[in-house]
Amino acid sequence: MKWMLAALFSLSCAAALAKTDTATFAGGCFWCMQPPFEKLEGVNQVLAGYTGGAGKNPTYEDYAQKGHTEAVQVKYDPAKISYSDLLEVFWKQINPTDPEGQFVDRGPQYRAAVYYHNEKQKALAGKSKEALNKSGRFDKPVVTKILKYESFYPAEDYHQDYHQKNPLRYKLYRSGAGRDGFLERYWNQEELAPKKEKKDKKDPKASLSPLQYKVTQEEGTEPPFHNEYWNNEKAGIYVDIVSGEVLFSSKEKFDSGTGWPSFFKPLEPGNVVEKTDSSLGITRTEVRSKGANSHLGHVFDDGPRPTGLRYCMNSASMRFIPVENLEKEGYGNYKKHFK
Repeated sequence: MKWMLAALFSLSCAAALAKTDTATFAGGCFWCMQPPFEKLEGVNQVLAGYTGGAGKNPTYEDYAQKGHTEAVQVKYDPAKISYSDLLEVFWKQINPTDPEGQFVDRGPQYRAAVYYHNEKQKALAGKSKEALNKSGRFDKPVVTKILKYESFYPAEDYHQDYHQKNPLRYKLYRSGAGRDGFLERYWNQEELAPKKEKKDKKDPKASLSPLQYKVTQEEGTEPPFHNEYWNNEKAGIYVDIVSGEVLFSSKEKFDSGTGWPSFFKPLEPGNVVEKTDSSLGITRTEVRSKGANSHLGHVFDDGPRPTGLRYCMNSASMRFIPVENLEKEGYGNYKKHFK
């Protein structure tokens, strides 16, 4: 059988995936702030959300009242792109001289800001702001604030990648918002082009073991009871082995008796895509990651309460990050899930 052959090539999924760092930026409407960072080589994930306020669990209806601003949180590989590179892209998306909002969007909830996660980011952001101010590019002082990061709440799913889900409405909004006109006035096209733009997708074979490649890229299946996470009982999260996007949590994991890691629901439903699979002559529901399009496994309706679902996943398609490592791996905002 195919899985028996694949088992011969099984290597540890714990082999170090590139370290992930986190950057958080507010630049007005978060619809417009996701695309520039998503284009960058070394960026794994860009989430739209709310930050900077005191109120917990904000929604689109009340985030402004709770003191939050619209923002994006960027997960990136510092070996491929630096925080300074991200800052350079950030400044070229906003009007840094406007203290009252951004372009057509007015009010504190649309103010631009850099939210630093550590002292190194704070120093780099300050240096970058000072250099921009001294450049004389703008006819007013650069007033964008550099603030300490406290928390980030992902926005509702319909706000994520709005430019892809609603391209016509996005283009109409963007063309009338005044952002592009401002940027073109102060930056030339060569300057606006990202220096580290993603090239053609690299062959995953370069970074995956044979089994990981077989499972994620060729819809393979690893052997039951002989895979890394089927009986893992540690607390933490499971992320896509290719992209690092968050998929599942140990709090929703259960012993299904099948020999594969099983969960009754995803931690980040927006990162999980379900597709009809008729490859074996029967109809099943395949599960893939949204960003990397990795094959993860299948979902069945014989799981436990409260969902009644069983997400039967392959260990080879995921990487486990223990709770104690969440902060240093760039997933610190998920620590609250385990309190």
